[in-house]
Amino acid sequence: MKTMKIAIAGLFLLIANATQAQVSINVNIGNPPAWGPAGYADMEYYYLPDIEAYYDVRASQFIYFGGGRWVRTTYLPRQYRNYDLYGGYKVVLTDYHGRTPYTYFDRHKVKYYKGYCGAPQRPYKPRPVYGYNDRRNDNRNYKHYDKHYDKHYNKHHGKHDRDDDDDRHEGRGRR
Repeated sequence: MKTMKIAIAGLFLLIANATQAQVSINVNIGNPPAWGPAGYADMEYYYLPDIEAYYDVRASQFIYFGGGRWVRTTYLPRQYRNYDLYGGYKVVLTDYHGRTPYTYFDRHKVKYYKGYCGAPQRPYKPRPVYGYNDRRNDNRNYKHYDKHYDKHYNKHHGKHDRDDDDDRHEGRGRR
């Protein structure tokens, strides 16, 4: 009798463990993009009203109408390559589950028109910063170039360079 109880308990633990493993696998599929709205990690689709396209979170694909049919790609079409995904509004489709969100495109297009902006959104992850900070980690020395550029710019635009003023000691501070 004792052996039977242990066997049933073991079987129960095995089934519970397998069920928990299945749940954790399903949750990790399809992480939202960095530009996606925060707070909606488990949603399947976003509608992007400004470009009249969808984004499939699980497949990491854009869905847009092109060439007479709905197309799925990992990149936006050429005419929208410079579209700001962080700045553009994303409508989270909380009431749709399936493979063809564009079935309701006529409704989405009217309800969420171009320029539509609902409640404020924060991105899932911060926008990457490019520019001066990228240069700082470069091994080249830009200090000399920047100083030369500033002197050249200031000379031709009637501005005094800080180094020139320091050389003359014109009534500023102690000597």
